[in-house]
Amino acid sequence: MAAKDGKRSGRQLLHLVFGGELTSLDKIEFGNLKALDIVGIYPNYAQAYDAWKEAAHRTVDDAHMRYFIVHLHRLLDPEQEPGGKLR
Repeated sequence: MAAKDGKRSGRQLLHLVFGGELTSLDKIEFGNLKALDIVGIYPNYAQAYDAWKEAAHRTVDDAHMRYFIVHLHRLLDPEQEPGGKLR
């Protein structure tokens, strides 16, 4: 279980929340990369989810606007399994 400070077993689990307007509803391709909304980087999934939910709700009337959570900790340490164990 992740601690409140975003650490699990002494490891930080960073998450990026961002979004932007898609070119179409059937693929993930952004129309204008310069206009991406970088919501922020969060120390754990729970805080990232709260930020994602708030951003998504602000744009609920725009079907082409989508927000995503990226598990940065998995990109920074690809040998790390989702459960926090090394492979």
